[in-house]
Amino acid sequence: MRVAVSGAGGRLGRALVEALEDAPFAGPFGPIRWRRPDYDLDDPGAAGRVVARDRPDVVVHAAAWSDVDACALDPDRAMRRNAAAVGEMAAACAGAGADLVLVSTNEVFDGERDAAVGYGPGDATGPLNPYATSKLAGEEAARAAWAAAGGLGAEARDGPLAPDGDPASLPAGRVTGPQLAIARTAWLFGAPGADFPSRILAAAGRARAEGTALSLVADEYGTPTYLADLADAIVEIIGAGAFAGTHHLVNAGPVSRAAWAREALALAGVRVETRDIPQGSFARPSRPPRAAVLRTTPLPSGEPMRDHALAMADYAPRLRRWLASGAGPSR
Repeated sequence: MRVAVSGAGGRLGRALVEALEDAPFAGPFGPIRWRRPDYDLDDPGAAGRVVARDRPDVVVHAAAWSDVDACALDPDRAMRRNAAAVGEMAAACAGAGADLVLVSTNEVFDGERDAAVGYGPGDATGPLNPYATSKLAGEEAARAAWAAAGGLGAEARDGPLAPDGDPASLPAGRVTGPQLAIARTAWLFGAPGADFPSRILAAAGRARAEGTALSLVADEYGTPTYLADLADAIVEIIGAGAFAGTHHLVNAGPVSRAAWAREALALAGVRVETRDIPQGSFARPSRPPRAAVLRTTPLPSGEPMRDHALAMADYAPRLRRWLASGAGPSR
């Protein structure tokens, strides 16, 4: 099976490539890597060219403009990169008979429900910011391309094939015709220096140097998700053969930003005074949802993804090595 990954040079793209290299169905040469300048979200013809050239069986579209605040400052560019480019990729895949796995976000939901309940694949969306609006538009563009091509689309898990998003209702084995899967995720971590735990450790170093308390947002809730776990989940879904539908792929155990920050500090052995503050205390261009917690959908194995605390424990040695390298704050 020829599997291509767009955005292969990004954090998630690299994790996907690594996971696919270990997947027996990806073949002896591993995944096809699409990255700039070969594949550029700003180029309307790029998707058609790379799909026609490489003839993949499956495309994992991980390329996106994920800078939430930058999207708020330039919403037209956000729509180009996160919506129009997705539509082009979906049309190219559907036209070539290739399956598509589109990576999307929890921010398509407004986050106004109880964090303990979480959003399922069939729940009503309601984006609050330009990034989320562009990502939801990308989902809709992919569905429209699939509807036009007559393939098995991302509504399957929420419709007759899969009531309540139950993957057991999906047909076993590979299906006839191209499939569309939308994989929503949230709060990705796993690349020291670029993720939330690393930023918290850097902020802790600055707070200690200045003799101030580290401010932590206590009223924003989400589902931290380890990049390696997400990549493995996507690979498992592809390997199962029948995967059309909307999947919520996050580590279990929703937490507040403040609680997650304290986990990172404890695992890294960094001691600093902290204080809880409300989300509105930070002035920023983009408004994130208060509690866009995703309710996990089971993997083909029938098991959900593991608790984020277990993933954080596995990630801790990388964080500590990052600190020891001098890139982060001293303890």
